[in-house]
Amino acid sequence: MFSNAVKYKLYPTLLNRFDRFEKGYITETELLNSVNRLPVPQTEAQRKGVSFEEAVIKGIDEEEFDPEILSRVRALLPRPMLKTQVYCEYQVEDVLLYGYVDVLGKMVAVDIKTTSNYQPGCYAASHQNFYLPALRGKGIRSLKYVITDFKDVYQEEYDHSMDFSAQMMQIKSFCEFLETNRGEITDLRIFGN
Repeated sequence: MFSNAVKYKLYPTLLNRFDRFEKGYITETELLNSVNRLPVPQTEAQRKGVSFEEAVIKGIDEEEFDPEILSRVRALLPRPMLKTQVYCEYQVEDVLLYGYVDVLGKMVAVDIKTTSNYQPGCYAASHQNFYLPALRGKGIRSLKYVITDFKDVYQEEYDHSMDFSAQMMQIKSFCEFLETNRGEITDLRIFGN
């Protein structure tokens, strides 16, 4: 008998950490620390990204950033902006994917990204793309990433025709990793608790 019970609760940042682990950029210990939500100091790049998002959306500390870049990012946001920091969740098989999208418009959701090295198409396999089916009931037709490296502004936009097979394979691999390392996991919320 098929069961819709949630066995795993995952969020895109954690799945993206698993991707970095699979590519050899972080160690198993670093990944397990993320799974267990061990506190780590915020990096300067992370602080700058959060600060930039607040400057764009709320106008806080705008003077820290190039006004031209702020203006170009704001021009790509939906009008009207219905909500910011919108909770999303979407269940695929026994996995609940959840997180927050930065801006919700009438038909488009936007996530603001900062980076030091932008590569075109880099968000095509992002697990945040699951926000699309999560927001379908709210009338959202596309998810747009608005990205800056603080020198230029880029955008990538995805719609409901997306193929999630690569993300699904990675989710299954991550769930296998979780089961293999169950004894090392202290934050049991990831197991649907």
